[in-house]
Amino acid sequence: MTVDAGVEGFIPQKEIVYNGLLPYCDRLDREAAELLAEIKANLSRAVLLRELWPGVAFWSRKLFSFLKLYGRRFSKEDHVLFVKLLYELVTLPNLEPHMMCSYARLLIQLLKKKELLSRDDLQLPWKPLYELYDRVIYSKTEHLGLIWFPNSVDHILKALIKSCRLYFPVSATKEMLDEWRPLLCVFDMVMQKAVSNMELFLPTIMPPEEHSQGFQLWFDELMNLWMSLQNQPSWEGHLVNLFARLANDNIGYVDWIPYIPTIFTRILRSLNLPVGVSQMVAPRYLINPYDIGYLVLWITALLGGPGNAAQKELTCLFSSIASFYHPSNHGRWQTRLMRLLQRLPASVVRRVHRERYAGPSWITVVPDCQRLTDADLQEFTRSLTSAALLAMFSKTGSTDAAYALQNLALLTPELVIPPVLEKTYAAMETLTEPHTLTATLSCMIGMACSLVSPDNRYPEGRTHVLPLLMGSLPGVDPNDFSKCMITFQFITTFTTLVPLVDCSYAPTQQTDLTEIERDLCFASAGFEDFVLQFLDRCFALIDSSTLEQTRDETETDTQTHLESLVELGLFSTISTILTQSSTEIYKVALQKLYNFATSSIFETCVSGRMVAHMCRAAAKCHPAESLRLFIPHCYSIISLITDNEDLQNEDELDKELLWNLQLLSEVIRVDGEQLLKYQGELERILRVCDWGRAGDVAALGVCWHVPCQEEENFVFQLLSSLLHPQLQRIKGHVSGDQPMTREELWQSLAIVQHCLLGAGNMLPPLDGAHVHDLVPSMMNLGEIKLHVGVEYDDSWENYRVSICQTMRLLLHHILEHSEDDTKSLFVIIKVISDLMFFCGTHKKEFDSRWKSFTLVKKSMENRLVGKKQHIRPLLIDRVLLQHEMRKLVVEGSEYKVVHQELLCDLLLLSTSTYSQVRSRAQSVLMTAMGTYSFSYRDMIPRMLQLLSPQKTAGTEQQFKGTLYCLLGASSGFCPASTRDWDCVGEVWPALVRCGLSHSVTLEKPSIGRLFDDIIDRIHRLHDTIGIYFTVSERCVEVANQIAQSQNHAPCLELPSKEEIKEGIQRQRIRNIVAARKYEKLVNDLLDCLEDRDLPWKFEHMATDLLALLLRDDHPLPPDAVLYFTQTLVHDSISIRKVAISAMAGILKQLKRPRKKVAVLPSDISGIQDPEGICVGDREGNRWLQYDSNNLPLSQKQWDSLQFVEKTHLGYYSWPREMMIYASSEKPQDDLPYEEMSEGEKIIFEYFSDPDFIDQLIEFLSLEERKGKDSFNPRRFCLFKGLFRNYGNMFLPVLRPHLEQLASDPHESAQRCVCEITAGLIRGSKHWSFSKVDRLWQLLCPLIRTALNNITVETYTDWGTCIATACEGRDPRKLHWLFELLMESPLSGEGGSFRDASLLYVLQGGLAQQQWRVSELLHRLLVYLEPKLTHVYKNVRERIGSVLTYIFMIDVALPHTRPTSSPHVAEFVTRVLERLEPLTLESEIHNYVHEENTQETDERTQAVKLLKTGQIEMQE
Repeated sequence: MTVDAGVEGFIPQKEIVYNGLLPYCDRLDREAAELLAEIKANLSRAVLLRELWPGVAFWSRKLFSFLKLYGRRFSKEDHVLFVKLLYELVTLPNLEPHMMCSYARLLIQLLKKKELLSRDDLQLPWKPLYELYDRVIYSKTEHLGLIWFPNSVDHILKALIKSCRLYFPVSATKEMLDEWRPLLCVFDMVMQKAVSNMELFLPTIMPPEEHSQGFQLWFDELMNLWMSLQNQPSWEGHLVNLFARLANDNIGYVDWIPYIPTIFTRILRSLNLPVGVSQMVAPRYLINPYDIGYLVLWITALLGGPGNAAQKELTCLFSSIASFYHPSNHGRWQTRLMRLLQRLPASVVRRVHRERYAGPSWITVVPDCQRLTDADLQEFTRSLTSAALLAMFSKTGSTDAAYALQNLALLTPELVIPPVLEKTYAAMETLTEPHTLTATLSCMIGMACSLVSPDNRYPEGRTHVLPLLMGSLPGVDPNDFSKCMITFQFITTFTTLVPLVDCSYAPTQQTDLTEIERDLCFASAGFEDFVLQFLDRCFALIDSSTLEQTRDETETDTQTHLESLVELGLFSTISTILTQSSTEIYKVALQKLYNFATSSIFETCVSGRMVAHMCRAAAKCHPAESLRLFIPHCYSIISLITDNEDLQNEDELDKELLWNLQLLSEVIRVDGEQLLKYQGELERILRVCDWGRAGDVAALGVCWHVPCQEEENFVFQLLSSLLHPQLQRIKGHVSGDQPMTREELWQSLAIVQHCLLGAGNMLPPLDGAHVHDLVPSMMNLGEIKLHVGVEYDDSWENYRVSICQTMRLLLHHILEHSEDDTKSLFVIIKVISDLMFFCGTHKKEFDSRWKSFTLVKKSMENRLVGKKQHIRPLLIDRVLLQHEMRKLVVEGSEYKVVHQELLCDLLLLSTSTYSQVRSRAQSVLMTAMGTYSFSYRDMIPRMLQLLSPQKTAGTEQQFKGTLYCLLGASSGFCPASTRDWDCVGEVWPALVRCGLSHSVTLEKPSIGRLFDDIIDRIHRLHDTIGIYFTVSERCVEVANQIAQSQNHAPCLELPSKEEIKEGIQRQRIRNIVAARKYEKLVNDLLDCLEDRDLPWKFEHMATDLLALLLRDDHPLPPDAVLYFTQTLVHDSISIRKVAISAMAGILKQLKRPRKKVAVLPSDISGIQDPEGICVGDREGNRWLQYDSNNLPLSQKQWDSLQFVEKTHLGYYSWPREMMIYASSEKPQDDLPYEEMSEGEKIIFEYFSDPDFIDQLIEFLSLEERKGKDSFNPRRFCLFKGLFRNYGNMFLPVLRPHLEQLASDPHESAQRCVCEITAGLIRGSKHWSFSKVDRLWQLLCPLIRTALNNITVETYTDWGTCIATACEGRDPRKLHWLFELLMESPLSGEGGSFRDASLLYVLQGGLAQQQWRVSELLHRLLVYLEPKLTHVYKNVRERIGSVLTYIFMIDVALPHTRPTSSPHVAEFVTRVLERLEPLTLESEIHNYVHEENTQETDERTQAVKLLKTGQIEMQE
């Protein structure tokens, strides 16, 4: 399958090799080529016609399916074009968030195998992706509810950037540094953004000749910054991740030697281990621990090279933490330690694979001198082994230890396996410690491949196989479930790797065997004994699992979960053993099994199932041998019993008959070829038993693989003899010609169900006419038709259609005449599900098998060598899974009339009388709606008809069922939250109108909870639905290239000019219509709210849904603005809360854009910054500092200053283009009423109304939860928006309220004035000088009054208020506030509490301004220094805290100039002089003084000073 027959010289990028092993692989080449041509044609056509939805969305999902089915089976040219097209689509501005995520997922898949595309083949610009990331992750409108992103958007975008950064151009690194260096201000939160962006975006995989334009531009700068850090800031982890990635991608090209000791010291510190007896962990170190995954990567990359310095440090690290791995040690640090142990060996294995076994690639290889030698690996293993052997027996981390040992055994089996073997033998001999046995066996399972490996690194390993197998047999213990399961796993693993063949004769025939090989040959004589002993153990297990043994009289007779797991373990173990056995051993074992199965009669629930499964496993291995024994035996007994005439009348069937039927039904699940020999006997048994348990036997079609014509004929003969009569009987029952009892009907339905299950893959899927006009599109939206090895024969009756028709007749008959026959309805629902989805495999079974396959692969694969060198059974299993996956891939299934009929029937059942019937039907209905393209557009209106308030005939069950249908499956499709304006526009108003329904009692708690669940689900799943879809010119260019590509030329012609013109026109109309649908939905919800009869619960619901409809690309209709403005003073507190949030968003929508201009800092300061990096306070940025001699006290001074609001700008470096708000633009003093939009006028009128303001302030100053309330950022955003958009228009109305609130000492009043004040100060950012001046004339006395009334409850709110007001503001614009706060905080007038509180408030304001208020910090220090020995403890503590902020700016970081803020060293010198009295006496006495007495002697003052310093140290 490498060169396509259809296209000359076609070389695919990377195929799925397992497709070549499928029995119909010869057809797959053509199928894949046709599908690829179809995808290319339709995807490019959809882009050229500007049809993002449904066209591009539909065909990009098809491309995703193509990757799943065929891998990257396209040329490099196509690969590059697909990547470019999707990159352009992902980075489209205004793209719907959900669509962006789905394109991103596809792009990640396309870029997954980085070795397929080099940087010469593909280059992607970094800026569009960064702009997208910045727009989404640091969204300016998300917190205001103007845009909603899917929950996974963060994770998906980061994964996308990781895939794309490989292909950024060489110049990208420099451009990124220019972009983000100005953000590197260590005191600011923006530092987190800068460093995390660098970690995500900076490319580190480059050829050595490009390193000077890559990491060498930033490595020394960032490394020196990291080395000088001591206090673990929140962004340090991102730096570590960046260094780890750099080290891993450039082994041998970065000199880490000088940094290695520091690196390992910091790693040890980040593990948060307790030190000393008290088990204390410093709380700061719990905040930002490093990511273990990156640490492991870094350590791995540092290993090797001359001297191997990192290994010495690693040995020291593990010797110092080894004792923490002891099983008796336990703490919250343990998971990190275990993860380190688990991942480190795996990472080294990956590195060794890359250095020794990986195929050729364009990515730079590790230089020879830096590669890990065998001696390095042995040293590495020795450093970890003792910790791993201790962790083996840990209560929680034994699996981590097993994984670590497995990887260490791959590297150095001779060092790791012997100590584990020793512990395993010891555990097998002891009976009192089952935990040690399960732990050692799980370790041995992981090391099995290394133990039996034929390479000569640990040759004696193979001699241990048989002793281990024999020693593990006592583990098959019916009394210990976990031991039993791990033993099954252990035996399965070893017997998979070792064929059970008696080779004891070999040494006599072959003379060239080594001593070990001769011993192995002689030992293999014990295999037969092992198999027979194992069977005896299994028989004992089965004898103790019978129903009589394990149940009381009253208990259920169905199988428990544990028993089903044991049964599965037993089946897979027996199957593996017998598959691996030689013919001689197999025959002996089969005879033993046959004797056991036929010598007793087992009950058919637990033990009978186990025995039957064991016999099935035997039959699976050698069908001919086993059928020769079992079929004649079962046939004779069944015939003997069923010949008895009285049997038909017995109430309870003969146990022997049931047991033999069960046994037979299992052993005949083999290839049809073998069954044809027994055709007569099987048909006779089926005829005899078609009234009994025949359903099980009819399932014999399941395992027929690539059946010949004769076998197919046999299947259809069986169907015509079994299924056909039952369908006729059911039709007779429905028509009334041949009524059946319920029991007879259940039997008939059971046979129909099992026939469908047995022959499902032989019956063609349901077909017929399509449901038209579901979605307007210029595209073909057809489904993929895949060949799955079955040619459907039209000469036989299409039983799927027959069953479908008969089941629908029966369903309507039952619902009309006997709706209480729920058992029949359950079967009908199952049959409908299988009719639609079952073609030989159930999705659920496939998913669990895929999961277990990946787990087994993980435990058995050789990650060192790689290259898919799995054991044979694993590869066979994977091929089978590939075949089954082809049966299940139903992407874009077309919605046909037959499906429509079945979905309507399911909807009928989903709203029927009985809850269990409803629940099962709803589950199938949701799966179907998620499977068939656009079926939800047909079904949702049908559901809503059942909810209509006008529908008076509906029952409560119908109402409830419909609501459950709208709620959808817990993790699947949810009809109430589709991303489709038509559906949402109908569903949301319909849900609200339910409140007006007269036929249903809405007071019922269950219905109330259901509405809550639906609204909660809508909230969780809702993301913004797109209105404006546009396609960029660059997108169109790439689509043209795809449409004209030569390899697998697209199967359609390019769209004509007329078609493209029509497409563009349609896009324009679609956008206009979408905007109208959006406005209609808003207005429909408002209409519902106007109804006076609407209950309060539904009023809340409608308000919530309205709030979800705020957007940043389309203004809210004026009626909705009016509604939210009015509800600011609604009686209900929850509606008021929603209105406050919504108003903040609406004001953001109405915000007028401000003009920005580019300035050159050097023009303002007249000073050029020196070459190179120069950080901190310098001549060039002094103009940004707060200077009391040059404050804007007049209009002229105000106009002469250039204000820079962002605090971090200018500290590290200047941006390439510095944008500031244009001061030349004369601020509009007031927005004239005539120029206001409709929405702005509404808000203006209400907020100018004194009565409205009275009511609003009254509500805002109410206490909500006593003692729990705090400064509310939503309210702050509301007031900030008001004053930003309308200037000081509302101040006259608000002023009396502000003054009254400020003088009211109550907590809620003070909180309200805090929120308004902060909003005022931040909202006045662009006011003219005259307005600002008047504002501060009002605010200064107000703040003074409020601070005089400060209390324990309100001081934190005032701290938050001032901090919020000063955030991101130029300090020179706020000089009134700072001067007010600096007046005399420690006046002592209001007592010590007021002094401490004023300092706290001042601290909040200064902390936001960081380095730009050095003058204020100096003044404050001068003011506080004499007061360090303040008489009150609480004031001294606050002074200590303030001092930490004063000296925070004095940092010793690389390239940083001495700060103009206060210096710690000078302060410490002065303080030491004042501590002199403490050093005068040789012995310090513990004087006991009253804390707050007026002591004045020098010694006491020094003690107090020391305590103040202590507070500062703690901060």
